[in-house]
Amino acid sequence: MVLRLYNTLTREKDDFRPLDPKNVRLYVCGPTVYDYAHIGNARPVIVFDVLYRLLRQVYGADHVTYVRNITDVDDKINARAARDYPGVAPVEAIRDLTDKTYKQFEADVAALNCLRPTVTPRATEHIAEMIAIIEKLIAGGFAYAAEGHVLFHVPADKDYGKLARRTLDDMVAGARVEVAPYKRDPMDFVLWKPSSDAEPGWDSPWGRGRPGWHIECSAMSWKHLGETFDIHGGGIDLVFPHHENEIAQSCSAFGREIMAQVWMHNGFLQVEGEKMSKSTGNFVTINELLADWPGEVLRFNMLRTHYRQPIDWTVKGLEESRKTLDDWYWFAADASDYKPSSRVVEALSDDLNTPKAIAELHALRNQAQRAGGDDARATLVGSLRFLGFLSETADAWAARKKEAAGVDAAKVDTLVAARLAARKARDFAESDRIRDELAAMGVVLKDSKDPATGEIRTTWEVG
Repeated sequence: MVLRLYNTLTREKDDFRPLDPKNVRLYVCGPTVYDYAHIGNARPVIVFDVLYRLLRQVYGADHVTYVRNITDVDDKINARAARDYPGVAPVEAIRDLTDKTYKQFEADVAALNCLRPTVTPRATEHIAEMIAIIEKLIAGGFAYAAEGHVLFHVPADKDYGKLARRTLDDMVAGARVEVAPYKRDPMDFVLWKPSSDAEPGWDSPWGRGRPGWHIECSAMSWKHLGETFDIHGGGIDLVFPHHENEIAQSCSAFGREIMAQVWMHNGFLQVEGEKMSKSTGNFVTINELLADWPGEVLRFNMLRTHYRQPIDWTVKGLEESRKTLDDWYWFAADASDYKPSSRVVEALSDDLNTPKAIAELHALRNQAQRAGGDDARATLVGSLRFLGFLSETADAWAARKKEAAGVDAAKVDTLVAARLAARKARDFAESDRIRDELAAMGVVLKDSKDPATGEIRTTWEVG
């Protein structure tokens, strides 16, 4: 089976050939941890979790290394720490803030049923590697020190702009270029900057200071994956300047033509047809959504759209996703499982085509119902679990929804059992009376044949 991935660097869907099939290496830009992550932040987490699962399926779980970093030093973090930890030493303040925030992030993405990456490096634990790369860049004539800063000199890199495919003039015109008298060129970007006593800082050959954002990922990927690796992922908003600058730093420092073979980027997310922002009141965090929806619903809703396409996050979409998962849980959650369907794996192998994979899941569901027996259902269950679904029992899934609806589940279960007994006794008047009583409580009944036994069974939900 050939795995094909769209490469932002080539603008083509290419056959994926790892540098070392026994050590497939994936790096994804992770969160900047100073506040709750919003639902847009969840998209790359879910998308690249699916890629990680696919790589493990194709190459073996022991042969894939997945690194997702933690940005725990940044001007936004510094400002929040100064606000929330007055009088605390800056380095200790940002550590406490980022520890708490990352713990919440981990809980949120675990609820989305995402696997833990192999390594989750923190920027502040890789200052030595950052300094080492900066020293290489200065020695090679790609960077210079000026007034306590160290800057990458963009014109020194003849390939700069190859990821974004923009000329220097275009990039200057479209970028928010910081004007500073110590810059040799307007596009030069910061590798190291001085810190005041009120800001976190580390000793360096250029004085006490802190790293620029871009150098952090170059250092962490180098430390854990090497000078070159297979796949680098992130949101489409990171193509320029962040990923462009990573390539410039890493390739210039190590004398390599590439940093990563494949660059993958997920599309933008909007909410109910509008760009998400706090000013419009549609800014929503993962944590807030998890209060109203199971994590698997958020996961499925995200995967219904191909990762490179923009996604419109709507309540209607969540309701549709919940309905689909309700059916899958009812039909298959308690069955044994086999390995995933080859058709599902093939769909994902075509540039993570999750809409096609979901269509194959629906086809499997219908096939399993027509065929009956355990084998067809087991293939469906294996495919769903491979994609990160069916992490609960059917009863646990149903109970969660019933609890959220605020009805007396025990009373409803008693009435449902009484109705079933009335039906078996052919007392249809009593059966109808109980159905009406349940309907008045907002409970909707669903009678169906058990696909394994052929017996009639009744499930319920709050309408």
